[in-house]
Amino acid sequence: MAVTSDATHGDPPADILPRRRARARPAWRLLLAHISPHRWTLLAGGLLGFLGGLAALAQPMVAKLAVDGLGQQRSLVGPVALLTALAVGGALLSAASTYLLGRAAESVVLTARSGLVSRVLRLRVGALDHLNPGDLLSRVTSDTTLLRSVGSYGLVHSVNATFLLVGSVVLMGMLDAVLLGVTLAVLALNGLAVLIVVPRIRRATERSQAAVGRIGSELERALGGLRTVKASGAEAEEIATVDRAARRAWRRGVEVAGWTALMEASAGLAVQMSFLAVLGVGGVRVASGALPVSSLIAFLLYLFLLSDPISTLVNGATQLQAGLAAVVRMRELEELPTEATTAAMAPSSARRAASLSFTNVWFRYRSTKDSPWVHRDLSFELPPGGMTAIVGPSGTGKSTIFALLERYYEPQSGTVAVDGRDTRDWPLPELRAVIGYCEQDAPVLAGTLRGNLSLAAPDATQEDLEAVLTLTGLDDLVERLPSELDTPVGHRGTTLSGGQRQRIAIARALLRRPRILLLDEATSQLDAVNEMALRALMEAVALTTTVLVVAHRLSTVTSADRILVMEGGQVRAVGTHDELVRTDDLYQRLAATQLLVAEA
Repeated sequence: MAVTSDATHGDPPADILPRRRARARPAWRLLLAHISPHRWTLLAGGLLGFLGGLAALAQPMVAKLAVDGLGQQRSLVGPVALLTALAVGGALLSAASTYLLGRAAESVVLTARSGLVSRVLRLRVGALDHLNPGDLLSRVTSDTTLLRSVGSYGLVHSVNATFLLVGSVVLMGMLDAVLLGVTLAVLALNGLAVLIVVPRIRRATERSQAAVGRIGSELERALGGLRTVKASGAEAEEIATVDRAARRAWRRGVEVAGWTALMEASAGLAVQMSFLAVLGVGGVRVASGALPVSSLIAFLLYLFLLSDPISTLVNGATQLQAGLAAVVRMRELEELPTEATTAAMAPSSARRAASLSFTNVWFRYRSTKDSPWVHRDLSFELPPGGMTAIVGPSGTGKSTIFALLERYYEPQSGTVAVDGRDTRDWPLPELRAVIGYCEQDAPVLAGTLRGNLSLAAPDATQEDLEAVLTLTGLDDLVERLPSELDTPVGHRGTTLSGGQRQRIAIARALLRRPRILLLDEATSQLDAVNEMALRALMEAVALTTTVLVVAHRLSTVTSADRILVMEGGQVRAVGTHDELVRTDDLYQRLAATQLLVAEA
């Protein structure tokens, strides 16, 4: 049996700080990247809306013809029929446009959400360690919702509104250049206010969305430990914490509403001031005979018509700023490092155990100079098969060994190898397919018992399930459940005891038929009878599998083929229980104090 330990201190690697990310693309280009896959639907909806706008644009000219016909005592049947046709046709075209744009907008949101969900679930564990789940949920749900209006109001409707605005201005110029000059002068003054307000709306929206994400973070924190909160009588304090986050979001939302209201008021005021100016100047020109009454009426109709594209442009600018703020927050997730897709692979029929080794491994969770080292020149080698226990004081990096084997993290230097092959050279799905991992808190997902057991082995047969249930002593539990394996286990397995959750986690790991089995405090919540049964199971599994156990119970440690004693991020001693009791003083203290069951 080749087991080695290297207790020499090598020099730590130089810190390689994360490189500065390349300058992100402009926000508007990110926005277009989300919209472009649906450009043909948007184009069709925009074209229909444009045709509807042309129908609306023609109506004042037809109304002018009708007024001129009244003065010349011509029949009004033709102009009225044409006006009716333009009104009905324009309404139908606008309705079809609204549907297509709404459909495209929902598709944009769906695509964005699907992409973010895929991204979030493939994030590296190290990246997730620094993110709040509530904020992640906000980015996937609330931020993506802001893209819904951008595809219609923010872009297509705004483009159509621009065409209608230009068309109206051209036709108004044809009617009377003087009145057009008066109108543009008033609109230009109010337009300056809009240009000042628009960037403020974007910044306010970014702050508002961040505040909404904070609500989710605080609520998720409280719900994640709800039983502890209730047992501590801390409901009022947690309610106050979430309420403070909600009030902060309210203030940010009011700020957005204030700037939006100011911009909309400026746009409405521009139209009203233009109407009053045109009415005054136009009345003088009509009185002097320089302008026909019908032209003044048509001009005023176009002026009223301007209110719709101006309002659309204002709303579009508001929605666009909100969308730009959203894509910036979404882009922050897209820039985080991800893993390759690790769909569950079919377990190997050959249960050949794997060897593993750590060679001069230096690791810490943050790549900053003030972050402490978890592993300091850690080296050891384990042959295939057998059971190895890892013991040591808290904070010596026992569980981190498992995280490095699973490649949740990468060491700053050194090599972690399985079967003599650096884990970084393994395809991630292949590496994790040979490892069964039972975490310290034995998480159980909401859903059925069957779904939890087959999470890593979706092709497992009923016979496979029954065999692993018998091995882990869960068969009695299944028989008592109302729907047996198809019984829901509640959110995070709240309907199960701690020991049952641990056995489910172990059964899930065994169902994968791993070559390496990692058990992190797998017996901490088991009673003596179940612990004895599990210990016998581990000894049987160790005949064909390399089993690593992080344990504090002496009863688990004594049956191990070898024990690694860790201190200060290194392996200080290796041996059996009897050998270490005689030769290692730290192990002697652990056996007498920290290990829960004293030696007989």
